[in-house]
Amino acid sequence: MEAEMNWFTTPLGAGGAHRVTIPGCRKVLVIVPSVVAGTRLLDLLPLLDADFRLQVYFTLPEPCGATAAFVTAAGGLVIPWELALQHEFDLVLAASYRFVDRAPGPVLVLPHGASAMKSRRTVRHTAEPVHGLDRQLLMRDGKVHAAAIVLSHDRELDVLAESCPEAVDRAVVAGDLCLDRMRASLPFREHYRRALGVEPDEMLVTISSTWTPESTFARRPELYRELPRQARVAAVLHPNIAAAHGTRQVHAWLAGCDVIVIPPEEGWRATIIASDVVIGDHGSTTQYAAAIGRRVLLATCPEVREGSLADVLRDRVPRYDDDLGQAVRVPGFAELVSSRLDRAKEILRAKMYELIGVGEPAHAAPVAPVPVSRVR
Repeated sequence: MEAEMNWFTTPLGAGGAHRVTIPGCRKVLVIVPSVVAGTRLLDLLPLLDADFRLQVYFTLPEPCGATAAFVTAAGGLVIPWELALQHEFDLVLAASYRFVDRAPGPVLVLPHGASAMKSRRTVRHTAEPVHGLDRQLLMRDGKVHAAAIVLSHDRELDVLAESCPEAVDRAVVAGDLCLDRMRASLPFREHYRRALGVEPDEMLVTISSTWTPESTFARRPELYRELPRQARVAAVLHPNIAAAHGTRQVHAWLAGCDVIVIPPEEGWRATIIASDVVIGDHGSTTQYAAAIGRRVLLATCPEVREGSLADVLRDRVPRYDDDLGQAVRVPGFAELVSSRLDRAKEILRAKMYELIGVGEPAHAAPVAPVPVSRVR
């Protein structure tokens, strides 16, 4: 209903020019196919704040209640995908290659996890491993459609040059804005712990799970019941779990477990910072925990791509076997995630304004600490 109303009430709708307060704005479109992509893109938008020359629109290419609620909660001005396709935008932001070939403007594609390359090994009919910089992913109809392909690390540029040389001139090695925000938030660890209700002398253990049948949530469900006997426990679950099964079902599965369930939209980063130990799987959350110096253990880890971040953790981190004392830190892991530590905001901001075609504002764009967890 809201999207239908916005068809008529936005500056792009019929007669929209008569409703505009600030005319002549450059148009930025944020494509949100999922909550996961949306959370990554919300990190980008503050880099465009305080600029009266810009108007930001959001669009959902596929109907999804969880994604619509996420964008609405963020206060985004939502327009229907069909309406977006009727207009040309000065910049399109995406965190997935889905729909990029149809995007109505120059697209900057951001990774939606740690690294632009997938850790999980997937195999297509060719029996060849597929990573996040696969040629078939980047090209449609013989053309690279993204105007800017954001990479986290220099080594990804080498992979891109081998897998899809046509895309190399679109690559931007920018580091990892999510990691930079977490690093900037480390001084506020006690604040995050208080927001979770964790006492100074309590140990906080976070159980991290990606989705799929090979995740912690699927393979080690007993942890959610057993670990609270040893420590305070928080559960960080991939947003796709709630999107696929429903928030109520997730809470039903965890009924009787004395755990702090972190909302899928935001709060996982603050929780990881607040944690003493993180027990996870091959998902990005475990990798970010290691990158900010948290002690980590693996609950499970499937076959992953050789040389991936998950592969490094599988080699260096013990499996959890009822002993939290075995948790380890992984020195130097942040440098494996990003080769532009604490520089992503400058690089990404410059590239976005280059694509928009206007100069950057004179004011700085600081890296904001991550918000506190609002537990349910």
